[in-house]
Amino acid sequence: MPTIPHYDVIIVGAGPVGLLLSCELRLAHCSVLVLEQASDPHSPLKQAPFGIRGLNIPSLEALQRRGLLDAVTAPSHSAPSASRPHWMQQARQPGGHFAGMPFFQDQIDTARWPYRLPSPASESMPTTMERLESVLAQRAAELGVEVRRGVRVTDVVQSPDGVQVQAGDAQLQSRWLVGCDGGRSPVRKAAGFEFAGTEPEFSGYSVEAELENSAALTPGRHYTATGMYTFQPPGTIAMVDFDGGAFHGSSPITAEHVQTVLRRVSGTDTRIQSLRIATTWTDRARQATRYRKGRVLLAGDAAHIHSPLGGQGLNLGIGDAMNLGWKLAATLRGDAPEGLLDSYTAERHPVGAQVLDWSRAQVALMRPSPATRALAHIVRALVDTRDGATYFADRVWGATLRYDLGDPHPLVGRSAPDFALTDGSTLASHLQTGCGLLLDFDNTAALRGLAMRWTDRLRYIASSASDELGLKSLLIRPDGIVAWVGDGVAPYQHISQAIQRWFGPAQ
Repeated sequence: MPTIPHYDVIIVGAGPVGLLLSCELRLAHCSVLVLEQASDPHSPLKQAPFGIRGLNIPSLEALQRRGLLDAVTAPSHSAPSASRPHWMQQARQPGGHFAGMPFFQDQIDTARWPYRLPSPASESMPTTMERLESVLAQRAAELGVEVRRGVRVTDVVQSPDGVQVQAGDAQLQSRWLVGCDGGRSPVRKAAGFEFAGTEPEFSGYSVEAELENSAALTPGRHYTATGMYTFQPPGTIAMVDFDGGAFHGSSPITAEHVQTVLRRVSGTDTRIQSLRIATTWTDRARQATRYRKGRVLLAGDAAHIHSPLGGQGLNLGIGDAMNLGWKLAATLRGDAPEGLLDSYTAERHPVGAQVLDWSRAQVALMRPSPATRALAHIVRALVDTRDGATYFADRVWGATLRYDLGDPHPLVGRSAPDFALTDGSTLASHLQTGCGLLLDFDNTAALRGLAMRWTDRLRYIASSASDELGLKSLLIRPDGIVAWVGDGVAPYQHISQAIQRWFGPAQ
């Protein structure tokens, strides 16, 4: 009988979430196999203009902390300005939008985020899905991740000790399985996760077409009596048709159908000569009620789906991967404290639920009714104030995202500030190995001695910084989240308890 290949973790899905998660696990020396149904990673939908994504602050910080940020956001690889959405090509520099209502950089009061320090990850930045996947795939290869493409997962069977996966003609075995395989996730369905939420109100269209009379369409975003459309010359069109999501996935997309919808939504007699690219999407919003079931976990779109309005889905998935990776690795090593892996759902599920509601709120402001247009005028006025722009920037950029870790200190549960240390390094550079950090501005013997008991999982750094924000010391998780703050008052035993809570027992 042939031997069944065995891995620590099998990840289904080689998009950005699956690839980043594989890199996180390989940093901890786990054996990882990534299975991807698509044979070719390249697609026009991953390129500009439809493949453009805005990376929020937590995503940029994740890439920075693993030494990938420059490669992803280098100017030569960012979305070309001519291909960027119309709302990014205005006289004032936009910081993002809510239901198509832009907020601008000159209105955002970053002083209201006192625990943020200047860094390359200070605001949202655009890139393309193609570039992000390319960088992550290269890093995964460098770390020794095995990726198999053109492989479809058809069955998942759990046991107390592992998971058996049927992938094409191959039977594979792993200790853990993670579904990063998109909104129609075969892993989620095979493992029997509940996927609760709301049904769609519209069919959305993203189209690159050759138009016979493009002058009939006005560039920019437009709300009409039947829906919404945006037009970017010469032929890039996005449309929302409030048909209850009836067309999405129901039949092939033809030029004739797109022309019919465009005429109805825009009120013009625009003629489409040919389609270069055409895809549909909806505002269906669903979320797995839990992200772990036995030895199967979900991340990214497999765990939560919603409309692409505002571009939050990719960022949500990157956050999942960063949160899950080190926790699953510690579980595999056997040094994870009790409940660590379950904290993945506890921390990330509320973030996903909030994004789904954010998406639903945008849909509510796009409905083609007089009442909606009246409400939109009021919201637009709020967005155009300093308070409003700062609030929406915070939500869209994820500037003050915080997990509830049960500690009242306002920095605990938040992303660690990128301290500029006196040796010329930054905090982010010390997180590239995937270990946790104990940062000690006062170089105290007690903390140094304590950290020595966890040297296999925790690095001790004694250094002052150009701005220490009035702090004495910080315990930072491998994902960059602050787990404990020393302000000179907390007893020594409290830091010891915090380390054990997140890093398990000492050596």
